[in-house]
Amino acid sequence: MLERISGSLLDPDALYASNIELFHSPALRGLNLVMGFTGFADAGHVVKQINAELLDTLDAETVAVFDADQLIDYRSRRPHISFVEDHVQDYQAPKLALYKLKDGLGNAFLLLAGFEPDLQWERFARAVVGIVEKLDVNLVTWIHSIPMPVPHTRPVGVTVHGNRPELIEGISVWKPTVDVPAAVGHILELRLVDAGRNVAGYVIHVPHYLAEAEYPTAAVAGLEFLGAATSLMLPTDRLREAGREVARQIAEQVEASDDVRQVVARLEERYDEKADGTVRRSLLADENDELPNGDELGAAVEAYLARENPGL
Repeated sequence: MLERISGSLLDPDALYASNIELFHSPALRGLNLVMGFTGFADAGHVVKQINAELLDTLDAETVAVFDADQLIDYRSRRPHISFVEDHVQDYQAPKLALYKLKDGLGNAFLLLAGFEPDLQWERFARAVVGIVEKLDVNLVTWIHSIPMPVPHTRPVGVTVHGNRPELIEGISVWKPTVDVPAAVGHILELRLVDAGRNVAGYVIHVPHYLAEAEYPTAAVAGLEFLGAATSLMLPTDRLREAGREVARQIAEQVEASDDVRQVVARLEERYDEKADGTVRRSLLADENDELPNGDELGAAVEAYLARENPGL
């Protein structure tokens, strides 16, 4: 009789091809890993925006690429292609890859970004845990977003989970006990905890009436939470600018409709009632709940400016 097993019998390492020289470089050891998967519960397109901002703004080196043909159901999530008069071009092949990037201060980190696998979750989880162990990743953080009955006029909320109490306590604004549809990030978190690795997940709360559109303000909040957890200076300038334009458009729509104003007002009232007396820990606070002093902040800013403006 066969012993009952959990997960795939197939070799997890065969799910990806790595840049061998980079993968075995000592420079990749002990870094932090950020993960973002598109295709599930991406309210406000938060993960999509974060992945794009990191890959478009920061220099990226590809460490490994996962085999999409083994992981995605093309008929349920068809890729796009352009038809131009009499031919097709610009096929947008799905991609899931591991990258090495550097933040605004030159600190290296890893990013696992792309589509959420449709298939072989356990095998994929074994592959990612194996990579984390081979590279001795310091901390794994991952992010997704959900629609919530909250107003856009209040700070973006978050629910944090994982096995790092210093990254969780005093941050979450909503701590439910509820059954939810699982995402591959949840499975990865379980398997990483089982493997004794450090992991923290961030669920960004997006106003439900903005969930179908790009909401840059929520993406900025997500980058701030990830940056605070990993001690990285992640880029937000372009998203902040886009967020200001979106906020202007929302304000115009609210002003033009009495019904919308009443809905937002009710959400504000409920939010304020729940938030009354709740103290949230600052993102700048360290594990001892202490804020950095002026010298520490000044040194970080000077280093950032020196990097961005080397001629000054």
